[in-house]
Amino acid sequence: MLDKDLAVLYGVETKRLKEQVRPNIQILFNESNFIFNYNLE
Repeated sequence: MLDKDLAVLYGVETKRLKEQVRPNIQILFNESNFIFNYNLE
């Protein structure tokens, strides 16, 4: 999914979505939030 798709889904402008994601990036993309974890090994 792209940022523009998420913005449409939530009914906001892409710019506003990015403004909210930027300060919370560590919380949103914590590896414990995903079912599958990938590594290069």
